[in-house]
Amino acid sequence: MYFASDNTSPAHPKVLDALAKANEGYMPSYGADPIMDEVRDRIRDRFEAPEAAVYLVATGSTANALSLATFTDPWTAIFCHRISHVEEDECGAPEFYTGGAKLTLVDGAHGRMDPDALRHAIRFTGRGGVHNVQRGMVTLTNVTEAGTVYTVAQVEEIARTAREFGLPVHMDGARFANAIVATNATPAEMTWRAGVDVLSFGGTKNGLMGVEAVVIFDPDKAWEFELRRKRGGHLFSKHRYLSAQMLAYLEDDLWLQMARDANHAGQLLSDELMYLDGAALVHPADANMAFPSLPRALHRKAKAAGAQYNIWPGDQSLDGPDDEPVSARLVCSWCTTEDDVDAVLSTFKG
Repeated sequence: MYFASDNTSPAHPKVLDALAKANEGYMPSYGADPIMDEVRDRIRDRFEAPEAAVYLVATGSTANALSLATFTDPWTAIFCHRISHVEEDECGAPEFYTGGAKLTLVDGAHGRMDPDALRHAIRFTGRGGVHNVQRGMVTLTNVTEAGTVYTVAQVEEIARTAREFGLPVHMDGARFANAIVATNATPAEMTWRAGVDVLSFGGTKNGLMGVEAVVIFDPDKAWEFELRRKRGGHLFSKHRYLSAQMLAYLEDDLWLQMARDANHAGQLLSDELMYLDGAALVHPADANMAFPSLPRALHRKAKAAGAQYNIWPGDQSLDGPDDEPVSARLVCSWCTTEDDVDAVLSTFKG
């Protein structure tokens, strides 16, 4: 009954096997290991981008912050959704690594930026010349923090808006695999063909122990990223342990299979939650997350029975009238089974 986050799930056994195999003998350090050569080739092949620069880091916050820093100046604005991860969950890392670039928040329903709101925000920025922060870049999240997914057409529209003002585009793909599975898009269609310049390609939330890739579709930015990664303290000496995880992730499209399993569990959970009295979905359930609004009494039952999930937003209280609605977030991972879904549903029913 663990639905607090896909971060709480274990690593896939194939990933652990790959780590054990990589642990044999000696290999060059700092990304010169032969496993990384395979990783680079696999990612370029999957993304149909033979010139893409590919780097590995240990966390999603690092992938996002270094990507943004590589494409922006300290005096510019980074346009992001109001509830994006870079805004709410990275403790100022984007501002820190960019040297002070400002996050400019853009509204939009269910975690997706509205193109007109984005256009207005970009136009408003830099209106006072040297006295104002300048226009920098756009970052969008797929899957969003609301559990929704941008389609390829929606990514293209955001990118077109950015291009009207000559701005590059970053995609936070901590749950990129879930978005690909949900939309049946190819990695190329969802990224560079749609106008994305740099991708944080997530793995930790989808069955890896701890590794993310940064895929830079403009190879001219590669050297700057390398310098920023080193200067920021995120170039791993024993890099082979990052490489081994990512190669196992890509082998036989394990990354897509794990995302399919997570999305299937998420869809099942969302559907079944709606059979509970007083239930409603706060956001559409596009991938592996459900955001139900339920009577407070049902939450108390589930929590008392040991169900692990988060009240969302977290400032809501479980003290109060039984029938008052309280919203929550439940997240499915690659190893969430139908039995797990049935078990958590039973706690709400009492």
